[in-house]
Amino acid sequence: MSQPMMAAGFVTALLDYVSDRGASREQLLTACGLKAEDLSDQDNRVPVTAYQALIGAAIEATGDTAILLRHTLESRLETMSVVGQIVHSSASLAHSIQQLNRYLHLMAENEGLTGQDRFELLEAVGEVWIVDHLPVFGPDYIGLEASFARFISEFRRSFPDQTFALEMDVTYPPPPHVAEYPDLFQVPVRFGTTRNALRIDPVWISEDTEFEPGNAYAFGVFTRHADALLAELGRSDTIRARIEAQILPDLHAGSLSMDKVARALGMSRQTLYRRLKEEGVTFAEIHDDLRHRMARDYLTARKVSVNETAYLLGFSEASSFVRAFRRWTGQSPTAFRDRAA
Repeated sequence: MSQPMMAAGFVTALLDYVSDRGASREQLLTACGLKAEDLSDQDNRVPVTAYQALIGAAIEATGDTAILLRHTLESRLETMSVVGQIVHSSASLAHSIQQLNRYLHLMAENEGLTGQDRFELLEAVGEVWIVDHLPVFGPDYIGLEASFARFISEFRRSFPDQTFALEMDVTYPPPPHVAEYPDLFQVPVRFGTTRNALRIDPVWISEDTEFEPGNAYAFGVFTRHADALLAELGRSDTIRARIEAQILPDLHAGSLSMDKVARALGMSRQTLYRRLKEEGVTFAEIHDDLRHRMARDYLTARKVSVNETAYLLGFSEASSFVRAFRRWTGQSPTAFRDRAA
């Protein structure tokens, strides 16, 4: 399991938006661990964790917990990613959702989806829903509300005279900025439901409702570029990613054998050491970083205790896990878990 990456265009757009509102651009970049050159091209790949850190820094700098939601409603997807260009040159809503699912990883990789499309266009009992199947835990709701805001804002902007969204169901509880939902979303929202879904006007799945014609050429240009980017991502299978895939099932075992991993990868220990040196990382660093990321995932989901998390990560004692977590994050596992709640 390699570190999830995403398109730099989304980071740049949010960075610009928050900076325009008085926040220090340099401080925001420092907070997310990126440099200006990392954002020189919207197709560059940056860690998803960097974007998450930027969101947190943006909220702290502005005091606005709805800053990402506000940014999403006021921005255009086509300025951040080629996927936006593809969506806008699609033939219909169903076609655009197919493209979103096809090119999802160009925007952002997510480990929560396993063999399932993220978005589903569902028709039932005379109603039409766009269902988002991405699991949402703790503060992840910020990304989900931005996802639905993207659908609403793009259609609101492109078809100002036609109704698109009718209501929303979300699994998360009311956020701190819930009082602003009526003004921002302009549709009723039900919290704590069993799924995340946006109900839309049925006219959008009618055979008579198509997007602006004449975009077939542009659609082909953009999809060829996107396909090339996907192919490039497929070729970027690092030795780090292969090692993480090998050690993840045995993470609870604690001490892991580099020799065993090398054999599983079909190479000698010396070859594995050389490949790691070429990527500028050590086996111990990969193990430690994977423990760190999995610890955050377990504690954010709040489905296991701190002691159980320590066991799942292979720590012989909970106290050792607490010390490691303080080293990773500067806070205790309990404090992190409570804050995520």
